[in-house]
Amino acid sequence: MDKVRVSIAGGSGYGGGELLRLLLFHPHVEVLQATSERHAGQPVSRVHPNLRKQTQLQFAALADLQPCDLLFLALPHGEAVRQIDHFISLAQRIVDLSADFRLKRPEDYREWYHAEHPRPELLHEFVYGIPEIHRDQMRTARFVSSAGCNATAAILGLYPLYKHDLVSGPAIVEVMAGSSEGGNAASESSHHPERSNCLRSYKPTGHRHAAEVLQELPAGDGRSIHFSATSVDMVRGILATMHVFLKDDLEEREVWKIYRRAYADEPFVRIVKERDGNYRYPEPKLLAGTNFCDIGFERERGSRRLVVMSAIDNLMKGAAGQAVQAFNIMHGFPERTGLEFPGLHPI
Repeated sequence: MDKVRVSIAGGSGYGGGELLRLLLFHPHVEVLQATSERHAGQPVSRVHPNLRKQTQLQFAALADLQPCDLLFLALPHGEAVRQIDHFISLAQRIVDLSADFRLKRPEDYREWYHAEHPRPELLHEFVYGIPEIHRDQMRTARFVSSAGCNATAAILGLYPLYKHDLVSGPAIVEVMAGSSEGGNAASESSHHPERSNCLRSYKPTGHRHAAEVLQELPAGDGRSIHFSATSVDMVRGILATMHVFLKDDLEEREVWKIYRRAYADEPFVRIVKERDGNYRYPEPKLLAGTNFCDIGFERERGSRRLVVMSAIDNLMKGAAGQAVQAFNIMHGFPERTGLEFPGLHPI
C-alpha cells in the first residue's frame, strides 16, 4: 500500500510537535514537510528534542510548502483562514487544528470571537473534529476542523446525557488545564515565577470553547452551558468537572448503562468509576501522551445532581491525537493506528 504523503504547517509548536511524533511512526504515513518561520532550515529535533535520532527532517518555510495528500494545519488563530485558498491548492484534504472553522454559524463566530468570519461560505465545508460524534461524516470529508481541547473534554463527558435529553436546566462546567494549553510562546503569565504553584482562574466566563459545547450538544429543554476555566500547576492535562441536574430520578446504575451504551465500542473513551483507590475517577496524569478520554461520574445522594468528570491530555485527545484519529477515519485505517500508546504509571 502506498503511504499517504502528509505535511504539517506550523510544526514547531506543541501541537505540531505531537503531530510529528505520531506521524513519523505511523505505518501508513510519509511526512514530507513541517514548517516553521522562526526555525526554517533547522532540524526538527532542535525544537523537539524527543525526536533526536528519529528523523533527519528539517523545518521548511511556509512559503516553500509543496503539494501533498493531506495537510495538517497547526497554525495560530487566524492564519489558517487567511491562507486557506493556498492550502486547498496544495492538498486534497486538510485537518485544521485551529479554531478558524469550528463554528458553523457566522453569527456564533461573531459573538464569541468579536469579528466577522473572513470566509463564512467555508464553515460548513469543515466537519467538526470529534470522531465519536461525527465519524460518519469524516469518512467522506475533505476538510476536518479539530475540536478545542477544553470543548472535547466537556462534550464527550456530557454528550450521552444530552443525546437522551436527561438534563434539566443549565450545566456548570469547570475545566482545569495544564500550561501547555497556552502554547509554546512565552508571555508574562507563563513566566515561571508567575506561573509556578498557581491555581489561577483565567476565564471564569466567556471562554470561546463554550461555543463549541453549545453547538455540539443535542438540543434539550432549557439547554445552556456555564463554562469556567482554571490554570493548574501541571504541563499536560485537562480535568473537566461538570454539574448537571437530571430530569428523572435515575439510579447511578442507570447512568452507568447510558454511558456504557454510548461508548462501549469507542476505542478511545473509557468509563472510569471504581469503588475505591487513588484512581477511582479520571486522572489526567495517567493520560499523558495518550489519545484516551476517561469519563467518570457520581450521583449526589438526596438530590438529582450528577457530577461528571472527564480527563484528557490536551495535546493528544485535545489536539494532535484527535487529529490523527480523524486522519485514520478519512483514509479507512483502523482508528488506533499510530495511537496505541497506553500511557505510563507511575509518572
